[in-house]
Amino acid sequence: MNETPQTPVPGNWFVDPVFLGVPGVREEDEALAWQSDALCAQTDPEAFFPEKGGSTREAKRICESCEVRSECLDYALQNDERFGIWGGLSERERRRLRREAI
Repeated sequence: MNETPQTPVPGNWFVDPVFLGVPGVREEDEALAWQSDALCAQTDPEAFFPEKGGSTREAKRICESCEVRSECLDYALQNDERFGIWGGLSERERRRLRREAI
């Protein structure tokens, strides 16, 4: 098991370094925490990765009401996701967004 080491404090108490905000501890977990709140995580993933020429309507409808839509889109743009619907945009729409930002 990979458990985060506990930090001893006076009185023999142990405090989770994440709670203390120790840099570098679980950064990746925290950066991706939005994924647990994503509506797509509760639905059929095939809707978000349609076959070429397939409909994206259902995925985009779900994204419209998702509270972490902007975090999802930021993730896709930062990681150059080339497939699927992320943050309510298709790969083509994300490419267009990148071009317009330049």
